[in-house]
This record gives sequence, C-alpha cells and structure tokens, in this order.
Amino acid sequence: MKKISIIGSLLKKSYRIYSNELLQELQSKGFIDLRPSFLEILMYLAEVNGPSIKEVGFACGLKKQTMTSHLNELEKRGYIKRKTGDRDRRELKIYLTEYGEKFKVALLEVSQNLEEDYLKVIGSVEMDRVVHTLENFHKKINRDESNQTLLI
Repeated sequence: MKKISIIGSLLKKSYRIYSNELLQELQSKGFIDLRPSFLEILMYLAEVNGPSIKEVGFACGLKKQTMTSHLNELEKRGYIKRKTGDRDRRELKIYLTEYGEKFKVALLEVSQNLEEDYLKVIGSVEMDRVVHTLENFHKKINRDESNQTLLI
C-alpha cells in the first residue's frame, strides 16, 4: 500500500474513533439526535458566531448541496437558526439557538475531557507534534480558495 493510501486510511480511522467517542459522550448528555456528519458544522458554529452558509461550507469542506441538507436537518432539530445579514439582506447567517447554545456547553466539556484522555495516552509533546504535522500537511495539500491549484 502506498504512503498516501496509508495516510488517508489512518486519518479516516482516527477521525471515526474520535467522532464516535465524541458522539457517544454527547448522547449520554441528552443530545441523541445527532449524526457524525453534523458534528463538524456544530463545532464550527460553537467557535464562530453568525457565519454565512458559504463560510461554514468552506471551513468544513462541504459542498453547497450537502450544507443545505445538513443545515435543514439541524434547523429542524432545533440547533440552529438562519437570519438575513445586516449588510446584505440576500445573505443568510447561521446562529445557534438556545438549545444549540446548551449543546455548545456540552460540546466544550466533552471535547476537553476527550482531549485530556488522549493526552494521557500519547502525552503533550506527541499531541503537539501530531497537531503540528496535521496542520502543516493540510496547509500544503489544501487547494486555494479558487480550487484551481495545489499549494505544494
């Protein structure tokens, strides 16, 4: 197996473990209607208040069609609301609802606990190394905003 295949496989397996652990903990706190595919959007919204749909999609690497589907579901489930922008009435901004804010508190707590668990397993030096390597890897292989060229 080539290295890029191994890297992809390991990233996917690691993310699956992480998202499943995160989801299980959130479900134990009463957030039982979530799917793993919603987590990245909700995590972004927990950090950024009132982004546009385009900003969320770009940050999460999701296509417009997928974003629309996920946002519709999250709105139906009471996590988010969409409002028109103050400057451009055509642009919709995404906000957490009151229920979404409760989720945010639980997410921050669960994320912190999970990080502490992982630190016990690999230690802070190794964790910093993993974060740095993944950030560097992502930065170098990520396409620019126009999606025309690789930055390698």
